[in-house]
Amino acid sequence: MSISHAPPSPVPAPDISGKSEKEPVEAKPPATPPDLVALAPSSTRRTRVPRWLRRTTGPVLLLALWQLLSATGVLSGDVLASPGTIAQVAGDLIEDGSLTSAMSVSIQRVAVGLLLGALVGTGLALLSGLFRVGEDLVDASVQMLRTVPFVGLIPLFIIWFGIGETPKIAIITLGVSFPLYLNVYAGIRGVDSQLIEAGESLGLSRWGLVRHVILPGALPGAMTGLRYSLGIAWLALVFAEQINADSGIGFLMVQARDFLRTDVIVVCLIVYAFLGLLADFVVRTLERLLLQWRPTFTGR
Repeated sequence: MSISHAPPSPVPAPDISGKSEKEPVEAKPPATPPDLVALAPSSTRRTRVPRWLRRTTGPVLLLALWQLLSATGVLSGDVLASPGTIAQVAGDLIEDGSLTSAMSVSIQRVAVGLLLGALVGTGLALLSGLFRVGEDLVDASVQMLRTVPFVGLIPLFIIWFGIGETPKIAIITLGVSFPLYLNVYAGIRGVDSQLIEAGESLGLSRWGLVRHVILPGALPGAMTGLRYSLGIAWLALVFAEQINADSGIGFLMVQARDFLRTDVIVVCLIVYAFLGLLADFVVRTLERLLLQWRPTFTGR
């Protein structure tokens, strides 16, 4: 049996003359109903919440949860006092002047220790970062000493300096020096070599390179080190003021511990946190003023 195949239908040749038998009909988009047109912009527009409101949402929710647990009795007052009690105790401490006096003493200790630590850490970083001889003499010793817990040196400082203000300021100075040294040193050594070559091609002297190229390039690292140093300064102050102290916020905490006053202890901890947050805000503001030339990513 033979099966006959029909011949294939011829494929029409493409029209290369630029003309077609039928002009294409231009498609028109479907009309959008008026009610959808009115709703479209508002549905796609994203409502922007102020940043200060977003940043305060977490602490406010935590405070509300704390108050709820205290009000329902889940959190006993002997373990942790309620926010209302904490606020009342803080008001009483401010009214009798004990809290303000302790804050002034603690701030003075941190300021002196931070100043001395900044001078020591930055000076050693400049010596080690700008000169190879300085690096050989300084860096190995600093890297060795920074691994020693500075809190463990408190008994030794008491033997050396007594029980006055000197050991407290010394422990803060020691804690502040190492973060500043590491960040300033890394900032100096991290300056782009092409910038240095460009400065040399412009005829800058060694001091001109240090002043106009190296120090500005190391400034972001120095500001980061300052922020770390402030946090460590308050941490060192907490330990220093709880050993042979007769004034300061840590002294209040020791007295409250002896009398089982958890509310006073929480007030002192909140003051520590507030002072640390305030100091960090000052450094961040200073960083924005000094580093306006540097483009940064602020998030999306």
